[in-house]
Formats: sequence, structure tokens, C-alpha cells
Amino acid sequence: MSNTYLNLNLENVKIEDVIDIKFLQKIQDGFATAVGLASITVDLDGNHVTKPSKFTEFCNLVHSTEIGHDRCAACDREGGEKAMRTGKPVVHQCHAGLIDFAAPIMLEGRLIGTILGGQVIESLQDDEKYEKIASEIGVEGSSLVEASKKVRKMSKSEILAAAEVLYFLANNMVKDWYNQYKLKEVSNKLNENLNQIVATMEELSASAQEVSNTQQHLNKEINNVNTMSEQISEVLEFIKKIADQTHMLGLNAAIEAARAGSAGLGFGVVAEEIRKLSSQSKETVEKIKSFISNIQSSVNNTVKMGDNTASVTEQQAAAVQEVTASIEEITALSENLNELAINK
Repeated sequence: MSNTYLNLNLENVKIEDVIDIKFLQKIQDGFATAVGLASITVDLDGNHVTKPSKFTEFCNLVHSTEIGHDRCAACDREGGEKAMRTGKPVVHQCHAGLIDFAAPIMLEGRLIGTILGGQVIESLQDDEKYEKIASEIGVEGSSLVEASKKVRKMSKSEILAAAEVLYFLANNMVKDWYNQYKLKEVSNKLNENLNQIVATMEELSASAQEVSNTQQHLNKEINNVNTMSEQISEVLEFIKKIADQTHMLGLNAAIEAARAGSAGLGFGVVAEEIRKLSSQSKETVEKIKSFISNIQSSVNNTVKMGDNTASVTEQQAAAVQEVTASIEEITALSENLNELAINK
């Protein structure tokens, strides 16, 4: 039996795809020997897929001529068609008066082959009848009469019971194959889906790691901005000190201008402008310090948020790795399932 049956259209499945013919031959031979019923298995076209098991001398004589062979083939076809319609073994009488059976081999309600057999009689007929048959098909009458006396006697109920045994064995072999077929198909689909999930998880893991790395770089740059803000604050403190000193200088200049009287009026105007500039510088410094404070606050919040994001991203990456490992274990189990389905 072939193991390369996945994705097959069941309408095209042949009996040799489904059943190990060598194994079927052993069952058929053993059954024929034990029960005393001839048997052979044919495909949908009537071609033999097994060798004849315990065919009688009588039937070999009938099959020895073209007419006899054609008549037997017509009887087999009729029995097989009846078995196909009923889906169960049937017992019928052949053109030469022997009792035969036809046991259908089914796959999901579709006939894929038939086990034919029997070649027994319920009771002997008159020699004249066999001589007439021999004359019609072109064999020696005395030979056919002598062969008829060697045919085993068996009732139709016994033949049907024996046929049902073969029917049960063959169709359970088919069911076993079909279960393996479905198992393999489901297992392959599962494996395919798991592989897609693994690929997605790997991409997600890589993406999470990239986000984590990017976040680390961003945090580094934010820390640089924070450091520069602190440096700017230091510069502003220095400017504030200069402004304070300038203010004192302007104040002192104003006092000296006042002492100088009319001679110091121009100097007094300059001193006043210096004081205004100093005051404006201090106000600007305070505003800048306020802006810097807000920037630092925002930067600190961003750093905290970045740290939280990085932590969550790392947790996600770890979780993705754990899930990926679990999926890989399931994939391995799926592959084992495939092997069991193939080697069962």
C-alpha cells in the first residue's frame, strides 16, 4: 500500500492504493483453504488484483474457452453490480449452476473493488445439464461432468456467512487506510498552521527585540537631552549672577551720576538702561529656567515611560520565546503523529 496518498482525490483512489495486495492475497489464500471457497479480488474494471485462490477444476475448464470465460465474466459483473447497489455481500447462481458470492470493497460509499468467489453447489445437477453447458462453451462434456462431481457442496447461508467475513476484513482494511489518510491530512494541516504561527511569533519576537533596542537608544538620547538641560540650567545660573552684578553696577552708577549733578545726567541715563537690561535679563532667565524645568519634567516622564515600555517589550519578547518553544514542541508531536499515521 502506498504512503503517498495525501491530497488524493478519493474519486481516483484505486484498490491497490488502499489495501496491501500481498497481505490481501495471504488472507484470501488462507480463507479459501480453511473454508473451501474459491476467491479472487478485482478492481472496478474487472481486472484481477490478486491471484485466484483455490479455483475449482470445474471453473478452470469453463474459463478455458472464450465463450465460457465471457459467460463467467458476465455473471461476475452481474453479481458485482448487485453488491455495489446494496453495499453488502450477495450470493447468486452462475450460468453453469454453481453458487458464487460478490463482496463489495467500499471507500466512503464508493465501490473500489470486489471480492468474487464461491464455486460451490447446493446440489448436483444431471449430467446432461453439464454436458449441454460443455457443448455450448466448447469443452469436453465428460471432463466437465467429472469435474462437477469434485465441487464442494455448501448452502447459500453458509456461503453468505463466509462472504461476510471477507467483506468485513477487506472493508476494515479500507477503513483503517482512510482513518490514516484523514489523520495524516489533519496532522499535515496542523503542522502547516503551527509552522505559520512559529514564523509569525519569530517575526513578533524579532520586532519586539528591535523595539526594545530602539527604546534603549531613545532612552540614551533622552538622557543626553536631560544632561544638556542641566548644563543649560548651570549656564543660566551664571547669567543670573552676571545680571545681578550688572544690576548692582547700574545702581552704583546711578548713585554716582546723582552725586555728579548735571554733569552726570548722561551717565545716569546709561546707568538706568543698564539696570533695565539687567532686570530684563533676570526675567528672561527665569522664563528660560521655567521652560527648562518643564522640559526636564517631560524628559523624566518620557524616560519613565520608555523604561516601562522597554520592560513590557522585554516581557513580551520572553513570552513570545516561551510560546515559540511550546509551539515547537507541538510541532514535534505533530511530526510524530505523521509518522504514526504513515507507519501504522
